[in-house]
Amino acid sequence: MAEADFLVFPNIDPIIVSLGPLSVRWYGMMYLLGFIAAYILAKKRLRSTPWSREQLSDLLFWGFVGVIIGGRIGYVFFYQFELFMQDPLYLFKIHTGGMSFHGGLLGVIAAMAWQAKRLNATFLQVADFIAPLVPIGLGAGRIGNFLNAELWGRTTDVPWAIIFPGAGPLPRHPSQLYEFALEGVVLFVILWLYSARPRPTGAVGGLFLIGYGLFRFIVEFYREPDAHIGLYQIGLSQGQILCVPMIVLGAGLMIYAYKTKSVTPASTQAANKN
Repeated sequence: MAEADFLVFPNIDPIIVSLGPLSVRWYGMMYLLGFIAAYILAKKRLRSTPWSREQLSDLLFWGFVGVIIGGRIGYVFFYQFELFMQDPLYLFKIHTGGMSFHGGLLGVIAAMAWQAKRLNATFLQVADFIAPLVPIGLGAGRIGNFLNAELWGRTTDVPWAIIFPGAGPLPRHPSQLYEFALEGVVLFVILWLYSARPRPTGAVGGLFLIGYGLFRFIVEFYREPDAHIGLYQIGLSQGQILCVPMIVLGAGLMIYAYKTKSVTPASTQAANKN
């Protein structure tokens, strides 16, 4: 098939506007919009918790910080460890790009564990509250990846294949949009509806781990592996390897949640607000 038979990625400037030495980029804007949307939706469910708006703002802010710090550290250690060993300062060269979801997840977990103590709540209670909000940021981030024409998919001849700049002349899967649809939209709907009713403590967080792990594992079959890592001998990518413990941990967490069946009574929550 000729090049004209496929879509060609439009010429999108990754920079929205430049303000002197500062530049507003689509990628950063997508994360900002995701954070704002998560905050708006979190306020809708704030009534089911004993927390104030100020406490919610702190929780989401430090969660966002955890994403940034953990995402960078995770990328360096999971995907660029050899480069880090050659130049330890590479960890701080954020301008070169590079974020890892799995590292960001660890950063959020650390932030939630710290905030749980300040909120006089358990870690799992905080995790269950945050989990349905995470896909919003994930989806926004994947749109940012698409606008940046990065993290493209493997070569294909499907009708919706796209020729990305910098990825050669062959059409590829728009895997960023697959991840937006699954990790963002579908996972959000599943978690939002599931968490709309009282669930055993830890079940919502467990479902998030299973859902993201499965969706990411599937999409990785269509996403181009990291050039410097490639595929392992078993045919799996680094991203898929990192998803396996997520799925296992999520399943274990849900089993634990339904065995203990610990749910905070609504009457207790209302009493804590007074």
